[in-house]
Amino acid sequence: MADIDSMEQGGVGRVLGTQPASPLTFWTALLPDKWLQLDDVVVTRREVPGRGEVTTSGVVTQVQARHEGASFESDVHLIAEGALPGEVVESAEVTVTRVEPEVFVPPTPGASVRRADGKERDVALYFDSMERRLPIGIGRDGLPLYANFDFVDGTKGAHVSISGISGVATKTSYALFLLHSVFTSKVLGAKAVNTKALVYCVKGEDLLYLDYPNTMLTSEAAAKYADLGLPAEPFRSVHVFAPPRPGDPAGTPNVSGRAGGAVSAMFWTLQEFCRDELLPFCFADAEDDRAQYTLLIGQVAARLRRDAASVGDSGAVSIDGTIVRDWAALVDLLDTELTDDVARVNWVPASTALGSVNAFLRRLHSSVRPLGPLIRGDLDLRGRTQVTTSEAQVTVVDLHALPDRAQRFVVGTTLRRELSSKEASGSADPLTFIVLDELNKYAPREGSHPIKEILLDVAERGRSLGVILIGAQQTASEVERRIVSNCALRVAGRLDSAEAGRPEYGFLPTAFRQRAVLAKPGSMFVSQPDIPVPLSVEFPFPAWATRVAEAGEPPSVGRAVSADPFARVAAPSPDDEPAPF
Repeated sequence: MADIDSMEQGGVGRVLGTQPASPLTFWTALLPDKWLQLDDVVVTRREVPGRGEVTTSGVVTQVQARHEGASFESDVHLIAEGALPGEVVESAEVTVTRVEPEVFVPPTPGASVRRADGKERDVALYFDSMERRLPIGIGRDGLPLYANFDFVDGTKGAHVSISGISGVATKTSYALFLLHSVFTSKVLGAKAVNTKALVYCVKGEDLLYLDYPNTMLTSEAAAKYADLGLPAEPFRSVHVFAPPRPGDPAGTPNVSGRAGGAVSAMFWTLQEFCRDELLPFCFADAEDDRAQYTLLIGQVAARLRRDAASVGDSGAVSIDGTIVRDWAALVDLLDTELTDDVARVNWVPASTALGSVNAFLRRLHSSVRPLGPLIRGDLDLRGRTQVTTSEAQVTVVDLHALPDRAQRFVVGTTLRRELSSKEASGSADPLTFIVLDELNKYAPREGSHPIKEILLDVAERGRSLGVILIGAQQTASEVERRIVSNCALRVAGRLDSAEAGRPEYGFLPTAFRQRAVLAKPGSMFVSQPDIPVPLSVEFPFPAWATRVAEAGEPPSVGRAVSADPFARVAAPSPDDEPAPF
């Protein structure tokens, strides 16, 4: 009993006796001049006959203040003026997170309640049982908060879902902070060197400067990284893939602000397009899902794979004796073949309705402009780097300048290649993290298309392959349920009030949903399997540049740069006219 009595020193209140206390929740009445705020961690103890001392820990989930002695609303004025006796009483609701030992008895009314610190805080939040603690941000008490990395890397679970309003919830910023924490917090040990990340840049050039220091980083923000045990530095190894500039015969990457670091053009040769049967990714949106020509896509793709022969070293192909050097020419060839009554049976079954063929061709023709710069057979392939995560620890695929249809093609083809590569390796190590925003676009709740099927495969089988999805979306209610349900870590930033009421946010208690509507940028609510209540976290300002105006000194490039500015220009054709000078 001496230990329990000593808790009154430093206590902030006592277990309330006018409200029922249970093993799961209880209220505490605060002592004069003491206070508790939401998310504070508290602890109380009691003696249980025959079982010894039981420690009950919890998190403050509600606080309230009222006038004790007031009967009417107008009494507040009289009490404030001293004309009526009354006293301000503050109380706090505590949601129990842990009971040690597991003797589930209610706290005793009148028992002392105090803030948990040090080891008590770690026990209350299960940090003491986490063998690998991943820093996920700073708590409201100014101390680090962690996630169990076993539920991130696939050991016990995998994948992260981040939801929130665009431009306010800082979803992508938090996804990158988690990635930075994975790479630099030593949770991976020696495996961190070979761990990779594939990041899709969908909004502006914000993610093209991850290896540039942020000139806006203050010493106060840098100190928060130190509190978390993380270095306040940009990502060390980044390679950017960007689409070619429109109309550029050399295939120069369409990047304007990035002055240093590794940048490569992103395109697919016609030979790769036919060999890898990439045609389905040209039809990967809701309109195609509702159409009647989905069977034609597979049949045409199979024929292209079988009959397309490589021509030269620029990625061109020959089909039935016709040489094809660009996407528009391939579309014209398919149009000619499929509109000819005799040739059509060599591509699709004779029973195929002509209306379905025409609808297929209309959609195919509409893809010429968005996909033309990406599917090529006219570029010099010397020194070409394919889109792969082997070039750097962080691979950024720039989508922001592409039309929606081209974005879907790039996401689908790159995801499939990465998943196939991991399957072929036969090992989950090293891990590959996929950071994809606008998940509600690529894996919508309704319908089915190739990209959605790949993302479902990642969500359901990815942990065994070592592929971890960090998905972000404005509305989790519009994302395929099986993807969200397979995410072990669920994160919410600022939410729309209507969206916060959806059942997809059932991991947030009612009070947390109300708070999510008011959350400021940089504040997130993180739910994880180890802890029965979400954690309110704040993450530091990015140490890497998020726009060109913040970019410091460019990174040094560890590879030689060709002195020939025309090294990527396609070799002249034998049919070309000689130069006039």
